[in-house]
Amino acid sequence: MSEKINIMNDTIQQNKLAVFTEGLSLSNLAYSNDLKQKALNILNTLDFPTTRQEDWKYTRVGRIASIKANQTAHNSQIDLSSIRTESKLLFVFENGHFRSDLSSSDMPKGVVIKALSRCSEEELSLVGSLVNIENQVFTAMNSAFATDGIYIQIQPNEIITPSIHVLHILSGDNTASFTRNLLVCSDFAQAHIIQEYITQEASSSINNVVTEIIVGVNAHFTIDKIQHEEQGNFAVLTEQVDQKKDSTFTINTITLDGTLVRNNLNIAVNGTNCTSNLNGAYLLKNNQHVDNHTLVDHKVANCLSNELYKGVIYDKATAVFNGKVFVRKDAQKINAFQSNGNVLMSDDASVNSKPELEIYADDVKCSHGSTTGQLDEEAIFYLRARGLSEKAARNLMVSAFISDVLDKIENQTVLEKVQLIIQQKFAWEF
Repeated sequence: MSEKINIMNDTIQQNKLAVFTEGLSLSNLAYSNDLKQKALNILNTLDFPTTRQEDWKYTRVGRIASIKANQTAHNSQIDLSSIRTESKLLFVFENGHFRSDLSSSDMPKGVVIKALSRCSEEELSLVGSLVNIENQVFTAMNSAFATDGIYIQIQPNEIITPSIHVLHILSGDNTASFTRNLLVCSDFAQAHIIQEYITQEASSSINNVVTEIIVGVNAHFTIDKIQHEEQGNFAVLTEQVDQKKDSTFTINTITLDGTLVRNNLNIAVNGTNCTSNLNGAYLLKNNQHVDNHTLVDHKVANCLSNELYKGVIYDKATAVFNGKVFVRKDAQKINAFQSNGNVLMSDDASVNSKPELEIYADDVKCSHGSTTGQLDEEAIFYLRARGLSEKAARNLMVSAFISDVLDKIENQTVLEKVQLIIQQKFAWEF
């Protein structure tokens, strides 16, 4: 009897996936038709992930499954004056569609930047080469239904001085936005990308973004990822990174809003003497849920990875951190450090933290750790004895706690933007 019930539940869930994708259009982008067809075939055999699957054990996606998905472009009247950016290179996508009217037209020497819808088959030949879509519902959906995205190729030996700001806007009701990005930082090149996610009069909508990133030999590539989509909306974002030898890749993921946010960050370290820096901060309130899943796969010797994620969780919000460092058999002399810290600001707040190390080499230096707790009441008392209110004392302590991550943001404009958003949402002072 129990087995029959489970089969029935699986069928119902499968029907939810079929209903969700029923009105979606197959991607017209010039990447492989084989990839699109494979993605469709996979979707026909899968359902939405459930908490019975280890990777989704603490994240329920039922609210996403209930969206009556449509792919409207919406073309909202958008005021960009509130978007703080030092860069003259701004590229805007709304619901996965390129907004040329809001984007930069002038390009500096040494870089190719354009929408995927304007790319050739040759330029998009690498799309799908890094990402695994087997048993991955959201990645498979993106591969099948992507409407557009950004293509950035930094030419060899070029240092791109202005930051490249890519703004993703989610708008409308029950919108399903599928954006595909391909970022290539060629050999001996250097660049800084800002990936920002916001909403514009959106509700019950989802942003599904897959970004494939290639970091060339001796390249230096930095991404600042800022998420502040309004509550009532959902996001599933995946970055797949391929690092070549002697390269340095840094990504700072700052999550400040959204009802349900899932970040999948996977780095394949395929070359020797690489440095990988993963930093993340998440500040949650109300009933928000944020799930950060990271994987650093050390495949060869003599590499360094640093990972620091910190969260501050208010009200009934929940967080998940699952970070894994994988060291393969021949990857000797690896230094890998991973840390996750959390502060719970209420009795109802919760976090599930699972840092992992899987090591098959014997000459390595690896560590991981996780801490979760509340603020030190003695320290609060000390600050109040020196004239601070209780609220000010608590805000001071949590801002100092999270600053360990924010200090990793080297771009001053991005840092100021993040601090301003935090001040507006949480009344912190920096």
